[in-house]
Amino acid sequence: MFIGIGGQVVAIDPASGTERWRTKLKSQTLVTITAAGDRIYAGAGGELFCLDAATGQILWKNKLKGLGLGAICFSGSSETAAAAAAAAAAATAAAATGVST
Repeated sequence: MFIGIGGQVVAIDPASGTERWRTKLKSQTLVTITAAGDRIYAGAGGELFCLDAATGQILWKNKLKGLGLGAICFSGSSETAAAAAAAAAAATAAAATGVST
C-alpha cells in the first residue's frame, strides 16, 4: 500500500502496517499518487515524479513548466499506465543503445 502525505510517498506493508520505505518529494505539500505495475506516479507541488515501487527510488521527475502548482489528478487504468511506462522505458533503452524497437 502506498500513501502520499506531507510531501512524501510512503510504502506500508498492508499485512502488518509497518513502513517499508519513505521518499521525500517536496517540502510539506499535498501528494497525489497512483500505482501502475512496478511504478508509483506522484504529483507534488506542481511536479510529476516516477518512483520504483519496490525501493521508493525516484526514477525521473518532470517540473511541468508553465502549469502552476495545483494538485495533479491521475486518470486511466493501471494497465494503460503500465503499458505507457513500458513503452517509454523501451524507447529510452533504444535511444541509449541505438537499437529501435
